[in-house]
Amino acid sequence: MSIFHYKFEVRWSDIDANRHLANSSYVEYCAQTRMAFMNQQKIGLVQLSRWGIGPVILHERYSFFKEIFADQTVFVSLEVSGSSEDASIYQFLHKFYLPDGTHCATAEATGVWIDTMLRKATTPPDDILEVMDAFKDENCKILTKEDLRNLPFKPENVEAFHKRNTFTWRKNKEVDSE
Repeated sequence: MSIFHYKFEVRWSDIDANRHLANSSYVEYCAQTRMAFMNQQKIGLVQLSRWGIGPVILHERYSFFKEIFADQTVFVSLEVSGSSEDASIYQFLHKFYLPDGTHCATAEATGVWIDTMLRKATTPPDDILEVMDAFKDENCKILTKEDLRNLPFKPENVEAFHKRNTFTWRKNKEVDSE
């Protein structure tokens, strides 16, 4: 089992009003770590484009333990914590560490590989399977479509907003005449 680490220097633009790393920066750091990992493993954008596939994150969740501040160095790890038997479904585990080893946060990202033409889940090529296998953690879960169905949120369509007559710039003539 291998663990990938990517180093970040926390910039002023990564900080929120509380003067610590913004939630959106955690998401961006995880995404950048995944792309750096894929580039290093020779499964980056060039190869993905040639294969006609792409990774899509369906669900992310975070736990925060210690604040990260501007001008600090932070290392973000990547391990494969789950995969379906055909590897079309995957789960990455990211941990945020300070240089002294202090564990600041953990993130879990669940996604699928899609065929970029058909826009449907697909099994990735053997090159990706080999890399994913090399970075599986010791507790790697076998994921199924049922795991995707059990994600915590479901779509709930509503009536189109333009049909609700709720735009604030439209005045209700009946209200004006009263």
